[in-house]
Amino acid sequence: MDIKKGVGQNIQEMRKQLKMTQEQLAELIGIETISLSKIETGKSYPTSENLAKIAAALNVEPYEFFLFEKEKTKDELLEEIQTSVNKIKDDNIKLHLLLKMVKSLL
Repeated sequence: MDIKKGVGQNIQEMRKQLKMTQEQLAELIGIETISLSKIETGKSYPTSENLAKIAAALNVEPYEFFLFEKEKTKDELLEEIQTSVNKIKDDNIKLHLLLKMVKSLL
């Protein structure tokens, strides 16, 4: 994943979890709303100073913006597994290989 986009997506997700608008967050950290929009879309990268301000405003540690792989819920994992199986359901060789892999985990 592109770092700028990943950081921007994480900032946006965290902001939305707090039910905060871009305008509110931009005002809290002292930047224009358009600048925050560019950060959230990955078109620009925040300065280290603004990154620290965003983290403080969202009550997170700055490193959390760089955690791109979110842990999936059990239901999300099962859905992804089912989707993957459906993609190979007509390939007997891949199905046998998958079965061997699953059995090795048991």
